[in-house]
Amino acid sequence: MNRLAWLLFVLVSVLWGIPYFLIKIAIEDLSPVLVVAGRTAIAAAVLIPIALARGTLGALRGRLGVVTLIAMVHIVVPFTLLTYGEQHISSSLTGILIAVEPVVIALLLSRAEPLTPLRAAGLAIGFTGVVVLVGLDVSGDGYGLLGTGMVLLAAISYAVATILVQRTASDIPPEALTVGTTVITTVVLLPFALLRLPSEPVSTDAWSALVALGVLCTAVALLAFYRLIVLAGSSRAGLVTYVNPVVALLLGVVLLNEEIGAATMAGFALIVAGCWLSTRPARVPAGELHLVGQD
Repeated sequence: MNRLAWLLFVLVSVLWGIPYFLIKIAIEDLSPVLVVAGRTAIAAAVLIPIALARGTLGALRGRLGVVTLIAMVHIVVPFTLLTYGEQHISSSLTGILIAVEPVVIALLLSRAEPLTPLRAAGLAIGFTGVVVLVGLDVSGDGYGLLGTGMVLLAAISYAVATILVQRTASDIPPEALTVGTTVITTVVLLPFALLRLPSEPVSTDAWSALVALGVLCTAVALLAFYRLIVLAGSSRAGLVTYVNPVVALLLGVVLLNEEIGAATMAGFALIVAGCWLSTRPARVPAGELHLVGQD
């Protein structure tokens, strides 16, 4: 990956490492469906003026079908499943389940992009690092199995969406694509959100968390992620889910004074090694390289 791709990779990893923390705050006073609809509505409100100023909304003309499909599999379904699922399982288990996304992408692309031993090793090492980093805490309420299933389905949906963006929407400017997906999501979920309006006063923390989710974790993060997919491909872009738990843990250290132990350092090292191996360009045999030069 080039320098810009790495910068976007880091940015998305950071912005998608903090939603777990913010969602926990928001759903204390707001319903999960209201949180999802609210964050996408805020994202759309932020990005529509930008897309209008750049004159890129015209790129959505004739693409309503594919943009709607991307909105469903990248936002409506996984955001809703993840927000509801986090009510029933621990954040550590959530991080592990979401981290299966790169593996799912690799399996889905196995025919088009053969999984080399080096990349397979990188995926395995990175996933092991996630498990070591966050630990395996299966505690939760009586609906833990349901919550686990919801988050796992969200991870699979993310994987499908990442591939879909690369194959069908890489020519759509990121701000236009993000406007399209967030507006569609808001329209789809708004009727359900209106039925779940809070009956009690909502804390300032909950509203602040919702705004941060909308502006940073949705608008800015989706812009960067869609651009990253174009630059680096779906397989490499999906690796952000390996780094998300690192960000979440660092937030705990900074904001909650949590300690960094040996397992934390080992998990971090494994994730870095796994991402490095998984992003290495495939080697082209000398014979094939010679033939390419003759074309």
